[in-house]
Amino acid sequence: METTTVNGELRVLATDAALDLIAEIKRDHPDILFHQSGGCCDGSSPMCYPANEFMIGDSDVRLGEIGGVSVYISASQFEAWKHTQLIIDVVPGRGGMFSLDNGREKRFLTRSRLFGGGEACAVPDVKVRSV
Repeated sequence: METTTVNGELRVLATDAALDLIAEIKRDHPDILFHQSGGCCDGSSPMCYPANEFMIGDSDVRLGEIGGVSVYISASQFEAWKHTQLIIDVVPGRGGMFSLDNGREKRFLTRSRLFGGGEACAVPDVKVRSV
């Protein structure tokens, strides 16, 4: 399933820092994808994998793309997040143990805002680009 916009707003965006880290990772792994984690070991981090090493399930939802990379979420997580726009950002720290940002001393982080003018959660003055 694919659902990339709500009332003309993209479901997923990326900050400049996220786009820079995606470009860095793509130099080592040209074909990657994101899957929004639903918890467990790595919390709710956006996980970045080589595309050929992660099986997209029939019930996974494609939210869109950032930096030329598809972003997916499980159907159950989508139900919980369907009213929010996801903003992929970068913060200092270690990435999820299986995510390609691990070991780079910075990691991807998902921020969100409600569709329809809601303020972004914990995103003061974050500049985002859709590409």
